[in-house]
Amino acid sequence: MTDRRQHRLIMLVLGALAAIGPFSTDMYLPGFQAIARSLRTDIAHVDLSLTSYFIGISIGQLVFGPMLDRYGRKRPIVLGLLLYIFAALGCALSPSIDCLIALRLFLAVGACVGMVGSRAVVRDLFSGSEIARALSMLMMIFGVAPIIAPTIGGVVVTLLGWRFIFGVLAAIAAVVLFAVQRLLRETRQADLSVSLRPRNVVREYINVFKEREFILYAGAASAATGCLFSYITGSPFLFIDLFGFTPTEFGWIYGVNACSLIAANQVNRMLLRKYDIGRVLLVFTAVQTAIGLLLLGGTSIGFLPKTAVLGLIFCFLFCFASIMPNATGLSLQRFSRNAGSASALVGGMQMIVGALASASVSYLHDGTAFPMALTMCASASAALLLAAAATLFLKHAAHGDEPGRPSINSIN
Repeated sequence: MTDRRQHRLIMLVLGALAAIGPFSTDMYLPGFQAIARSLRTDIAHVDLSLTSYFIGISIGQLVFGPMLDRYGRKRPIVLGLLLYIFAALGCALSPSIDCLIALRLFLAVGACVGMVGSRAVVRDLFSGSEIARALSMLMMIFGVAPIIAPTIGGVVVTLLGWRFIFGVLAAIAAVVLFAVQRLLRETRQADLSVSLRPRNVVREYINVFKEREFILYAGAASAATGCLFSYITGSPFLFIDLFGFTPTEFGWIYGVNACSLIAANQVNRMLLRKYDIGRVLLVFTAVQTAIGLLLLGGTSIGFLPKTAVLGLIFCFLFCFASIMPNATGLSLQRFSRNAGSASALVGGMQMIVGALASASVSYLHDGTAFPMALTMCASASAALLLAAAATLFLKHAAHGDEPGRPSINSIN
């Protein structure tokens, strides 16, 4: 097997790992009505299974991060996938909505190891701008999930029933587990000096936070996540209620915008071969902020037609897909021994900021597109400010104005 082919296989496996999370969210959405009828409940209670999933994703990343540093990458990934498979089968057999809600939390804990583990493995294998290029490839695979998962879920619900959705998810995870065992080599040996005691785990996370580069770049990545969650929360109301698109047309719009994520990651990988990763990040955050301001002004005054809004949102998401891998890659580049903890912290921050952005859109809802546009613009502006601050910090550090710190690889 050539090195290039092996590299592609590894990236495909890592992409599949990362995609399990969004698949678990999007694939069962078409079955909400069927779940409510089958379990004799309402949609509001079914929605709680989505809430418990996001809680599990947030907590699970912080749990698996130190485990990936202590036991190496493969063992925790295998453990997480096994937990996912059993939780998915449990969801398929759930006798009540309360049981489904609880099992969805465990499903999320198992799924999140793919998100944390794939980033940690990328950090092990690559450095510098190569990290961002590899993460761009992961995001390209990651971006396919929102396009095909609801379609697959809809077909499964129609032909077999909602319970088989979780059977399909378990089967997908089993295939990924087989691929991990066969194709993914261990990229970081076990380090028993990494403590899993709660006090030491907290101290490890505090040490990661002491890195100013990490705070700034992870903050930029988290703010960018706020852009995406704002769009996801506000887009159904914007497209269906305000613009009058049918649910089918909304699905097509959603799919086209998801394609922008794939296209952007290809463009980003090409740009990183020629330009500095920090410069690329600054340009995309600046362009995204400008687009956000146009959206905000257009939705406030009402001078933008539907086609213009659709085009601006497409470009906005295009920028997001370029910002995320670059900011995440830069946030992880100073870490080696505790890359798992750093990766988990990035993921946890992204979920928290994303949830706050989503809640803001809902809280500010006034029957217009203004709350969504405002939150998208504010998130983009925050990402630009943090990326610019990180650039200035590194510039001063390079000139000796700010003493640099070595990589954080141990607990004091």
